[in-house]
Amino acid sequence: MRRAIYPGSFDPITNGHLDVLQRAAGIFDKLIIAVARDNAKQSLFTVDERVELIRNAAAEIPGIEVMPFEGLLVNFAREHKACALVRGLRAVSDFEFEFQLALMNRKLEPNLETLFLMPREEYTYISSRLVKEICRLGGHIEQFVPPNVVTALRSKFNLD
Repeated sequence: MRRAIYPGSFDPITNGHLDVLQRAAGIFDKLIIAVARDNAKQSLFTVDERVELIRNAAAEIPGIEVMPFEGLLVNFAREHKACALVRGLRAVSDFEFEFQLALMNRKLEPNLETLFLMPREEYTYISSRLVKEICRLGGHIEQFVPPNVVTALRSKFNLD
Protein backbone atom coordinates (compact mmCIF):
# COMPACT_ATOMS: atom_id res chain seq x y z
CA MET A 1 0.00 0.00 0.00
CA ARG A 2 1.45 3.33 -1.07
CA ARG A 3 0.80 5.96 1.60
CA ALA A 4 1.47 9.66 1.45
CA ILE A 5 1.12 12.51 3.86
CA TYR A 6 -0.28 15.93 2.98
CA PRO A 7 0.84 18.14 5.89
CA GLY A 8 -0.20 21.67 6.70
CA SER A 9 -1.80 24.01 9.16
CA PHE A 10 -5.04 24.20 7.12
CA ASP A 11 -6.29 27.23 9.07
CA PRO A 12 -8.77 26.83 7.43
CA ILE A 13 -8.81 24.39 4.53
CA THR A 14 -9.47 26.13 1.19
CA ASN A 15 -10.69 24.98 -2.20
CA GLY A 16 -7.04 25.04 -3.31
CA HIS A 17 -6.13 22.58 -0.55
CA LEU A 18 -9.08 20.40 -1.53
CA ASP A 19 -8.01 20.39 -5.16
CA VAL A 20 -4.49 19.20 -4.24
CA LEU A 21 -5.95 16.70 -1.77
CA GLN A 22 -8.31 15.17 -4.37
CA ARG A 23 -5.57 14.75 -6.96
CA ALA A 24 -3.11 13.30 -4.44
CA ALA A 25 -5.77 10.84 -3.22
CA GLY A 26 -5.99 9.56 -6.80
CA ILE A 27 -2.25 8.87 -6.90
CA PHE A 28 -1.82 7.05 -3.58
CA ASP A 29 -3.69 4.17 -1.96
CA LYS A 30 -3.98 6.14 1.27
CA LEU A 31 -3.51 9.84 1.91
CA ILE A 32 -3.11 11.11 5.45
CA ILE A 33 -3.91 14.79 5.91
CA ALA A 34 -1.60 15.74 8.76
CA VAL A 35 -2.80 18.84 10.58
CA ALA A 36 0.04 20.59 12.39
CA ARG A 37 -0.62 20.97 16.08
CA ASP A 38 2.46 23.02 16.90
CA ASN A 39 2.89 25.30 13.92
CA ALA A 40 4.60 28.66 14.24
CA LYS A 41 1.48 30.46 13.03
CA GLN A 42 -1.16 31.96 15.28
CA SER A 43 -4.12 29.75 14.33
CA LEU A 44 -7.69 30.99 14.31
CA PHE A 45 -9.06 27.46 14.70
CA THR A 46 -7.89 24.86 17.22
CA VAL A 47 -6.28 21.74 15.82
CA ASP A 48 -9.44 19.74 16.64
CA GLU A 49 -11.59 22.27 14.79
CA ARG A 50 -9.27 22.16 11.77
CA VAL A 51 -9.33 18.35 11.71
CA GLU A 52 -13.13 18.36 11.84
CA LEU A 53 -13.44 21.02 9.12
CA ILE A 54 -11.24 18.92 6.82
CA ARG A 55 -13.08 15.68 7.62
CA ASN A 56 -16.40 17.33 6.73
CA ALA A 57 -15.10 19.07 3.60
CA ALA A 58 -13.38 15.92 2.28
CA ALA A 59 -15.92 13.33 3.42
CA GLU A 60 -16.64 12.18 -0.16
CA ILE A 61 -12.99 11.60 -1.10
CA PRO A 62 -12.02 7.93 -0.76
CA GLY A 63 -8.75 6.77 0.79
CA ILE A 64 -8.07 9.69 3.09
CA GLU A 65 -7.56 9.99 6.81
CA VAL A 66 -7.26 13.24 8.75
CA MET A 67 -5.27 13.47 11.96
CA PRO A 68 -3.28 15.98 13.97
CA PHE A 69 0.46 15.66 14.31
CA GLU A 70 3.25 17.33 16.23
CA GLY A 71 6.99 17.14 16.11
CA LEU A 72 9.12 16.29 13.10
CA LEU A 73 7.15 15.45 10.00
CA VAL A 74 9.65 12.77 8.96
CA ASN A 75 9.02 10.95 12.26
CA PHE A 76 5.27 11.10 11.64
CA ALA A 77 5.86 9.77 8.11
CA ARG A 78 7.96 6.87 9.42
CA GLU A 79 5.35 6.05 12.05
CA HIS A 80 2.63 5.85 9.38
CA LYS A 81 4.83 4.07 6.82
CA ALA A 82 4.47 6.83 4.23
CA CYS A 83 6.59 6.81 1.09
CA ALA A 84 5.92 10.44 0.13
CA LEU A 85 4.97 13.91 1.28
CA VAL A 86 2.56 15.94 -0.81
CA ARG A 87 3.08 19.69 -0.92
CA GLY A 88 1.04 22.25 -2.78
CA LEU A 89 2.72 25.00 -4.79
CA ARG A 90 0.67 28.05 -5.71
CA ALA A 91 3.37 30.26 -7.16
CA VAL A 92 7.09 30.47 -7.79
CA SER A 93 7.40 32.28 -4.46
CA ASP A 94 6.31 29.07 -2.67
CA PHE A 95 8.97 26.99 -4.41
CA GLU A 96 12.12 28.26 -2.69
CA PHE A 97 10.81 27.54 0.82
CA GLU A 98 9.23 24.22 -0.19
CA PHE A 99 12.40 23.13 -2.02
CA GLN A 100 14.48 23.83 1.10
CA LEU A 101 12.03 21.81 3.24
CA ALA A 102 12.09 18.93 0.76
CA LEU A 103 15.88 18.78 0.79
CA MET A 104 16.01 18.88 4.58
CA ASN A 105 13.38 16.13 4.83
CA ARG A 106 15.37 14.04 2.33
CA LYS A 107 18.48 14.48 4.48
CA LEU A 108 16.56 13.39 7.59
CA GLU A 109 14.79 10.50 5.82
CA PRO A 110 16.34 9.52 2.46
CA ASN A 111 13.50 7.11 1.60
CA LEU A 112 10.80 9.79 1.85
CA GLU A 113 10.00 11.52 -1.44
CA THR A 114 8.33 14.91 -1.81
CA LEU A 115 5.71 15.35 -4.51
CA PHE A 116 4.80 18.91 -5.50
CA LEU A 117 1.32 19.46 -6.89
CA MET A 118 -0.07 22.71 -8.19
CA PRO A 119 -3.73 23.52 -7.71
CA ARG A 120 -5.87 24.35 -10.71
CA GLU A 121 -5.27 27.85 -12.00
CA GLU A 122 -8.44 29.27 -10.46
CA TYR A 123 -7.12 28.42 -6.99
CA THR A 124 -3.51 29.62 -7.25
CA TYR A 125 -4.18 32.97 -5.57
CA ILE A 126 -6.16 31.55 -2.62
CA SER A 127 -4.53 31.43 0.79
CA SER A 128 -6.03 30.72 4.20
CA ARG A 129 -4.65 34.03 5.46
CA LEU A 130 -6.38 36.03 2.72
CA VAL A 131 -9.67 34.15 3.14
CA LYS A 132 -9.69 34.89 6.88
CA GLU A 133 -9.00 38.57 6.25
CA ILE A 134 -11.74 38.87 3.62
CA CYS A 135 -14.23 37.20 5.95
CA ARG A 136 -13.20 39.30 8.95
CA LEU A 137 -13.85 42.43 6.90
CA GLY A 138 -17.30 41.19 5.86
CA GLY A 139 -16.46 40.03 2.34
CA HIS A 140 -17.89 37.02 0.55
CA ILE A 141 -15.73 33.89 0.74
CA GLU A 142 -18.04 31.25 -0.73
CA GLN A 143 -15.92 30.86 -3.87
CA PHE A 144 -12.73 30.21 -1.88
CA VAL A 145 -13.67 27.63 0.76
CA PRO A 146 -16.15 24.77 1.20
CA PRO A 147 -19.57 25.59 2.75
CA ASN A 148 -18.73 24.19 6.19
CA VAL A 149 -15.71 26.50 6.38
CA VAL A 150 -17.82 29.52 5.37
CA THR A 151 -20.11 28.78 8.32
CA ALA A 152 -17.20 28.23 10.73
CA LEU A 153 -15.42 31.42 9.70
CA ARG A 154 -18.57 33.54 9.97
CA SER A 155 -19.12 32.10 13.44
CA LYS A 156 -15.53 32.83 14.53
CA PHE A 157 -15.89 36.43 13.43
CA ASN A 158 -19.42 36.77 14.85
CA LEU A 159 -20.90 37.46 11.42
CA ASP A 160 -23.86 35.08 11.66
